[in-house]
Amino acid sequence: MTPSLTLPSGGLVEQTIDQAIEVIQPNFHLGIDVSLALIPFLLALMLFRYDKVPSLLWWPLFALFVLFLPNAPYVLTDVIHFVAKVRVTPPLPIWAMSILLFEYILYFLFGMQCFTLSIMLWDGLLKRRGLGWLILPMELLLIGASSFAIYLGRIDRLNSWDVVTDPRGLLNHAIRDATLPKPLELTVIFFVSVMLIHYLLKGMNSFARHLLSSKSGYRF
Repeated sequence: MTPSLTLPSGGLVEQTIDQAIEVIQPNFHLGIDVSLALIPFLLALMLFRYDKVPSLLWWPLFALFVLFLPNAPYVLTDVIHFVAKVRVTPPLPIWAMSILLFEYILYFLFGMQCFTLSIMLWDGLLKRRGLGWLILPMELLLIGASSFAIYLGRIDRLNSWDVVTDPRGLLNHAIRDATLPKPLELTVIFFVSVMLIHYLLKGMNSFARHLLSSKSGYRF
């Protein structure tokens, strides 16, 4: 005798589909983080692309660039939202999981490319001014400072504009966290993660630029 199969009800299937569509929709905060990640790249285009004598406006823009730069690699910490979406009950169907994974890969790639391309633009300016020896220490310093800023943003929930709106609170948090082992441990994890992805993207970008230059004859 063939055993009978109990098929899931139409309501359960419809409920899972509705949930999947709701889960894979981009959250509002992702749009904000993407916009914040784009700011340092746009500033880098203004500051480093051309050899101009720095004007009075250049220095405030440069300060904004350094201030907003950590927002670009900060997107990596939003992996916690990806994990939360993956762990919904009932589980997501394969098609929804694939869309969600693709969405977050693009999101992480966008943020880190904004970070890497911004630094590469600064690298180019240093090379053109005969200061190429500063590139490696400058990059490591920026990655280190950005990693600590990522901790302040993700754990302490501080923002770039707190430098203006609450400088004392920002300074107190920074001094306190710089002397505690847990914040430093997480900062090191952020540092290693950002550094590895940055130099991977930098190598890929440099190869792509060389390839385009050799084919078109135009120096990018």
